[in-house]
Amino acid sequence: MSAHPSFEHPILVTGAAGFIGYHTIISLIRQGATNVIGIDNINDYYDPNLKLARLESLKQFGNSIRFEKLDLADREGLETLFKKYKPRNVIHLAAQAGVRYSLENPYAYLQSNLVGFMNMLECVRHNEVEHMVYASSSSVYGANTKLPFSTHDQTDHQVSLYASTKKANESMAFSYSSMYKIPLTGLRFFTVYGPFGRPDMAYFKFTKSIFEGKPITVYNNGDMMRDFTYIDDIVDGVIKCMKSPAKAEQFGEYSVPHKLYNIGNNNPENLGKFIQILEKLTGREAVKEYLPIQTGDVLSTYADIDDIHRDLGFTPAVPLEQGLANFVTWYKDFYGVQ
Repeated sequence: MSAHPSFEHPILVTGAAGFIGYHTIISLIRQGATNVIGIDNINDYYDPNLKLARLESLKQFGNSIRFEKLDLADREGLETLFKKYKPRNVIHLAAQAGVRYSLENPYAYLQSNLVGFMNMLECVRHNEVEHMVYASSSSVYGANTKLPFSTHDQTDHQVSLYASTKKANESMAFSYSSMYKIPLTGLRFFTVYGPFGRPDMAYFKFTKSIFEGKPITVYNNGDMMRDFTYIDDIVDGVIKCMKSPAKAEQFGEYSVPHKLYNIGNNNPENLGKFIQILEKLTGREAVKEYLPIQTGDVLSTYADIDDIHRDLGFTPAVPLEQGLANFVTWYKDFYGVQ
């Protein structure tokens, strides 16, 4: 069986040392990609040792993956990289993540998510890239109260700087797609979790604290709903999108090959239930400290995935209990927890 055309040319993955980037590269290579270029600046937003461990793990794939340390804000460095490797497909996952961190360090978001995104768009424009898939976020829905969140809804009221930069990315991508006819697909991810995940996320922090006998911080009495989406499902959606470049749609007189999809589990879970599952899996009871909802947080996320299911056949497959069990198994192994 011949490889899908998307796998025959170099594929660039930004944020290669990150959670989603790492798993995406593994899946690409397992599906037949032999020429993946990964870049990451390995910043210290969370423990760089975890990022380095992911990169170390990628060495098992030999020359199928080549890694370069590079910051998206380094315009010349990025231009040189595109000329050197000539990627035809780009999966742009690198970004400054996190809602709460944006309260402490807003300028990190401007450099990575705005300057960096602009640099990526320019490199894609000038280097015969056939399609770029880029990471957006469910946080763009902000103060929306209509559930489930649909890509057909208005998203005009972001409640964190992180969300605002992601909304700006979508707007920038649309304009570039319109002006230069570049196929671009934005993916709004919903609460991604799983092995080798991000230590700043609740499931990771809760597991760590439960094993260490330390209190966990539970906002809004745990009365929050999240559309927890397992990493394998997210990656499945990312690669399905990469293989299917956005087709032009009419916006008035403008023909624009830009598409937005939600990638979520389509099944929101209560945070309290989530904690109960973790307690069962760890065999320990969590010490809970209750605090009010935090600035920039939203009460519920819930993905309407009808479009991506219809267009690309995406269907999430991993239930929360199974996904968390996989994460706890990985955590115990990685950190040597008995």
